[in-house]
Amino acid sequence: MRLKITKCKNVNIYYVIKTVYVDGKEKTKTVERLGTEQEVIQKANGEDPVVWAKKYIDALNKEEKQGTQKVLIPKSPSALIKKDKQNSFNCGYFFLEKIYYALGLDNICNTIYNKYKITFDLNSILSRLVYSRIIYPSSKLATYELSKHFVEQPIFELQHIYRALEIITKENNFIQSELYKNSLNISDRATGILYYDCTNYFFEIEDEDEFRKYGPSKEHRPNPIIQMGLFMDGNGIPLAFNINSGNTNEQQTLTPLEEKIIQDFKLSKFVVCTDAGLASTDNRKFNDKGDRAFITTQSIKQLKKHLKDWALSPTDWKLAGSDKTYNINSVQEKLENTTDETKKQKIKNLTFYKERWINENGLEQRLIVTFSFKYQQYQRHIREGQIVRAKKAIENKNFKLDKRKQTDFKRFIKQTNITSDGEVADKGILSIDMNIVAKEELFDGFYGVCTNLEDNVKEIIKVNHRRWEIEESFRIMKSEFKARPVYLSREDRIKAHFVICYISLLIHRLLEKKIEEKFSSSEIIYCLRNMNLLNHGIDGYEPIYTRTDLTDLLHEKFGFRTDYEITSHMEMKKILKNLKK
Repeated sequence: MRLKITKCKNVNIYYVIKTVYVDGKEKTKTVERLGTEQEVIQKANGEDPVVWAKKYIDALNKEEKQGTQKVLIPKSPSALIKKDKQNSFNCGYFFLEKIYYALGLDNICNTIYNKYKITFDLNSILSRLVYSRIIYPSSKLATYELSKHFVEQPIFELQHIYRALEIITKENNFIQSELYKNSLNISDRATGILYYDCTNYFFEIEDEDEFRKYGPSKEHRPNPIIQMGLFMDGNGIPLAFNINSGNTNEQQTLTPLEEKIIQDFKLSKFVVCTDAGLASTDNRKFNDKGDRAFITTQSIKQLKKHLKDWALSPTDWKLAGSDKTYNINSVQEKLENTTDETKKQKIKNLTFYKERWINENGLEQRLIVTFSFKYQQYQRHIREGQIVRAKKAIENKNFKLDKRKQTDFKRFIKQTNITSDGEVADKGILSIDMNIVAKEELFDGFYGVCTNLEDNVKEIIKVNHRRWEIEESFRIMKSEFKARPVYLSREDRIKAHFVICYISLLIHRLLEKKIEEKFSSSEIIYCLRNMNLLNHGIDGYEPIYTRTDLTDLLHEKFGFRTDYEITSHMEMKKILKNLKK
C-alpha cells in the first residue's frame, strides 16, 4: 500500500491505494480515504501530514503482512449487481485437487500429452471431469458448464472433452498402473489382501449392440448393460478395474484383471477374497499357486449332501481360542431359558465355528462354517418382513407369479387349483407356502467360507467380513457419483467414463482416510458441494458456507484455510499454488 494525493477544487485529498492482480490483470484499488489535507493535519497532531500518512500506511502494510488488517467492502442498496457476472465459486474441490496432484495425475497427463501431441490441456479436462463427478455428477455437456463454478476456470472447450475421452480409454492401463505406483507415496496400500467383486451399469436404450449387451442385471432392469470388475486392497482403497460386455460371465473376469495386477503392479503375494458368485473352481485353482491364496464365501445350500449334513449338525461346534465343543441346540435352550438380559446378549454375540479339509475337483481347501444366534435373528427378521409383503400382495392381487427371484417375497407365494373340499377352483387360490419358509429357516445363522489358508479361523472370518467395503464402493459410484445410467454410446467413451469414475472413487477414498473416516461419504460430498466463496473483486473471497466440524477437520488435515472472513487474492494464489505441489 502507498500514499496518493489528488487535487480536487484546490483541495488536496489523501488516499491509501494498493496495486492488486485480478485474473492476471493489474488494478489499482483505493483502500481508504484519509481525508482532505486539513483533516489529515488534525489527525497528525502537529506532525507533517505526509510523514504521518506514510507512517499510518506502514502500519497498515505490517498488519496486511501479518494477516490482521480489516477489509471494508463498500456496498450500495441502490446499485444493481452486474448482469451475467458470476460471483459465487466452489472451493470444496480444493481438497480433491490436493490429492489429485499428490497422485501425480498432472504428470500422467503430461506424458500422454507428449505421446499424442494433442493441442488441448488434458490435465485441465481430466481434473474437471474428476472433481465434477464427485461434486456435480452429470453429463459431459453439463460438466463443462458446471466446472465454471470452480474458482479456477476451465481452459478448454466442450469438443475437447470428447476428444480427451478417446485418449483416456487408450491409456487406461497406463493410468491405472501409474496411479497405483504414485499412491504408495501418500497412503499405505495393504496389498496382502485383495477384494474382488463385479457390478453392472444400465443404459436407457432398448436394443443391445456389440458392447452394451443384455445380461443378468444387479438391479433387475430390462436394459442392456456393461459389467465392471473392481479390485480393492485391504485398506478399502481401489486398486484396479476392468470393463466387459454385459453378457460376460463374471466368473471369467477375475483372472485377466488379476494377471494384469501381477504384471503391471509387480504384485505376486496376496490373498484374493470374493463372494460365492465369483468362486469358480478355476478361480480358486488359479489362486492356489505360488504365493497366492483365496478366501471365498461358500453357499451351504449348494454343498454336497454329506457336507451339508455336517455343516447343519448341532454338534462339534467350537469357539475361537478354545478346544471345547458345544451343541448349539443346547446353547439355544440355555438362551431361551435365561432371564438375565446381560447373559442373553453375551450368548447372542458368540460366533461358533467348525471346520474340515475337503478335496473336490482336484483342489484341497478348508471349509469353515460359522453359526451366530445374532445372525440367525437378523435373517429371520428380514424373512418376516418379506412374508408380510407377500400376504399384502395376496390381499391386493397386484403382482405376477411368473418371475420369482431368490430374494423376492413372491417365492413364498403358492397357487393351488383345488379347494380344501377337493373341488376344482375357478381361479387359483393364493397362500403362503410354509414348506419354503421351513426349508429356509434350516440355514438361518449359518455362514460358510472356503480357503486354502491354514491361518487362524478368527482372522479368516475377519478378512471375509470386510467385503462390505467393496460393495460400498459400488454404491458410492452408483448413488453419489451417479455413474448410471450412462449417456454415452461409443465404446471408447463409455470406458473413459468409468476411468473417470474409478479415479474419482480412488481420490474420494483417500480423502476419507485423510480425515480418519470420521464422516460418511454422503456427508463429505454434501459438504464439498456447498463450500462456496463470494468473489468481492479486488477485495478477495468471502466464505458463504457454514463452518462445521467437518470443514474444520478438512482444513486442519490439508494445511490451509478458506474460512477466514475474507481471503485476499494474494493468499488465494498461495493456496492454489500449494495445492499443486
